[in-house]
Amino acid sequence: MNLHELKPNPGARKKPTRKGQGIGSGLGKTAGRGHNGQNSRSGGGVRPGFEGGQMPLSRRLPKRGFTNAPFKKEVVAINLEQLNRFETGSEVTPETLIEARLIKKVADGVKILGNGQLDKALTVKAHAFSKTAVEKIEAAGGKTEVI
Repeated sequence: MNLHELKPNPGARKKPTRKGQGIGSGLGKTAGRGHNGQNSRSGGGVRPGFEGGQMPLSRRLPKRGFTNAPFKKEVVAINLEQLNRFETGSEVTPETLIEARLIKKVADGVKILGNGQLDKALTVKAHAFSKTAVEKIEAAGGKTEVI
């Protein structure tokens, strides 16, 4: 058997129903939508969550509590092992991380996490560090500086 001889099993590929193709098709004229009503028309139908005029569930349920979403801080995290691509003795800042394509944007800050090993002595400047990250950077002979 060769690739060009492969065929799907009979009945595995079903042709889509072509609606509105005349009386003989069984789905001609109104194409299975009926004669009148909201769903018979183009663009008809109701939005998600609409319950026919009944008060929707999302409005019936009590609203409680507080959400801090508008004030949420978006911190970009980087693992230590990713800093191994920089040369020994170089200074790592959020701008150099963007140039190296390790992060896309600074957002509300950059945090260095202690996952992995650091083989080079680097001066790392970031908005935040985890305890293990500081220990590993200093153990490798580098320095940390909070911006």
